[in-house]
Amino acid sequence: MSWLPQYFKNQYSLDLKDSALFATAVFFAGVIGDALGGIITDLVLRKTRDLKQARRNLIVVFFLCSLLCMLPLFLTKDLTTLTVCLAGAFFFAEMTIGPMWAIPMDIAPRYSGSASGMMNSGSALAAILSPVIFGLIIDHTHNWSIPFLGSMGLFLAGSVVAFWMKPDEAFSFAGGPGSTTNPEIVPESPATPKTAMPPPKPVR
Repeated sequence: MSWLPQYFKNQYSLDLKDSALFATAVFFAGVIGDALGGIITDLVLRKTRDLKQARRNLIVVFFLCSLLCMLPLFLTKDLTTLTVCLAGAFFFAEMTIGPMWAIPMDIAPRYSGSASGMMNSGSALAAILSPVIFGLIIDHTHNWSIPFLGSMGLFLAGSVVAFWMKPDEAFSFAGGPGSTTNPEIVPESPATPKTAMPPPKPVR
């Protein structure tokens, strides 16, 4: 999405200020999606006590919603409609962030920092490569629709690959002694009765 201001500037002949304004509207929708996605995944987990529904299923639904929001981009040239569609696509794409970041803590509680770092490394690599690749494609084809098609393909692939996620199956070596996949949703065990401390021995 880093090339979005250039898209508005070149495709619709906007000046830099107007281009930044439309791009900001799209990015702001993503900010709202970030927060709302985290709230929803926690809400679903409390309601269903099912990590697959709260994590994996939400990711699949949000990816598919992003894909659907991008379909009108090929049916209209109206700038306002296009901006709303892009904002909707980015909104739903960012709603996957909360469930995704929760999964490393679900499957590897003892190493949640390392697991999150590995996941973030992959997303950072994609963020580095995608502007370069899409930029080369646009320079050679002069067609701004191809990056959108590529994004739609990634949304579709992501929704399919997400079915292999198993947030309810923690790694045995990463759970820690006596830990569970998600302690929040496991019923509490009866408290162990405390034994009385023996009286101190008299000092001679």
